[in-house]
Amino acid sequence: MLTKRVFKTKNETEVTFAFSRDNVKSVDLVAEFNSWQPAPMKFNAKKKVFTTKVRLPNDRSYHFRYLLNGQEWENDYEADNYVPNEFGSDNSVVSTACHN
Repeated sequence: MLTKRVFKTKNETEVTFAFSRDNVKSVDLVAEFNSWQPAPMKFNAKKKVFTTKVRLPNDRSYHFRYLLNGQEWENDYEADNYVPNEFGSDNSVVSTACHN
């Protein structure tokens, strides 16, 4: 799940990435904006969800995926778009387009 907060005084959007599924011990966010390097997401035991926040420049789109337990790839079911990748699956896309 994605939630976004646009900063009016800066040309950026804070995107909160969230993923929840039973029997998942770890979730990494792997994306264009982090050079496709796994970035661990924090687990909120009360809400039973992994989350991380990232500030991204406005008016851009970024490909990303979640890596579960270090071995299983998953998309965000509420991504802004999906595009095929070179591995025969799809990447999730988050857009920070501003609509002023």
